[in-house]
Amino acid sequence: MRQPAHGGNLAWAAALAGCPPDAILDFSASISPLGPPNSAIAAILSQLGNLKHYPDPNYSELRLALSHFHQLPPEWILPGNGSAELLTLIGRELAQLAATILITPAFGDYYRTLKSYNAKVLECPLSLVSGHTLREGEVPTSLVIDKGHRTKDKGLLLNNPHNPTGKLFSRESILPYLEQFALVVVDEAFMDFVSPNEEQSLIPVVQEYRNLVVLRSLTKFYSLPGLRLGYAIAHPNCLAKWQLWRDPWPVNTLAAAAAIAALQDTDFQQQTWAWLPPARNQLFQGLAEIPGLQPQPSAANFLLVESQESTLQLQQKLLKHHQILIRDCLSFKELGDRFFRVAVREESDNQRLLTALKES
Repeated sequence: MRQPAHGGNLAWAAALAGCPPDAILDFSASISPLGPPNSAIAAILSQLGNLKHYPDPNYSELRLALSHFHQLPPEWILPGNGSAELLTLIGRELAQLAATILITPAFGDYYRTLKSYNAKVLECPLSLVSGHTLREGEVPTSLVIDKGHRTKDKGLLLNNPHNPTGKLFSRESILPYLEQFALVVVDEAFMDFVSPNEEQSLIPVVQEYRNLVVLRSLTKFYSLPGLRLGYAIAHPNCLAKWQLWRDPWPVNTLAAAAAIAALQDTDFQQQTWAWLPPARNQLFQGLAEIPGLQPQPSAANFLLVESQESTLQLQQKLLKHHQILIRDCLSFKELGDRFFRVAVREESDNQRLLTALKES
């Protein structure tokens, strides 16, 4: 079976480990271990009787829930079949520009969508500097882009927090680029994991910039990747154009219901923000104590780890001997076989990984 380009491929991992997929402890997909929320499950069950009907093509209730959540008019929000579907629409938009700047290492799906429309890509490398974990009140990292890349005929595509490094860019360091690029797309798939007093989302300024698009995912924070649900926030004229480019009913009835319930589940949100920092710190400190491993600071629910040995070999050993799956970084050409990424899970799972790594 072919080596997966994304995390979470349990069928591939189980075939290599020689066990059922549900026996794999998955650190490769950066999904919260706390969900799905009970509220979302209850909402799904309540909608089973409506599967005989088509969804509302305008997703009025979902867009209204999102508008309340972000304090924005509903026409500024476009739900999608995961942020991946919306990213494909954005790729078509970016391809009309002279070039698109990518902050590298970059999420592989960015290359996919840009290549689909023959967009020109210019890479801007991000420095991988080792350091300590982000602490409460600490200033996030500044985003620095070479002056030669900044022209009004180009687009900029980045994620914040950055995947795979987990770096959190400050809002103030991104804002100047809105004046320097024709279109700025900020993928905030992991921003939900940053507590409200520390998050650096550009959603609060989206109505000030016609050339700003913010992408959000509801699947990672709420543990719903199987439902495929994300949304874009941008100027209504832009969203109306994208709506004409795609298939009807991209979001199913169950996904829409789960999203509405999850957005209103403040208890689950608070629980996640309380859980993540100490769990991440436990995993970071444990990894840092293992000879040959050097974890990177992260504001997200995952850690990028530099290794002195082949991470592909390490991945296979962990699967065959411990039934644990880590995310290799071979799909990130700048990282190759000396980095791996692990999701932050609950304390017992994190400890199981650390014990396995010490034995490998």
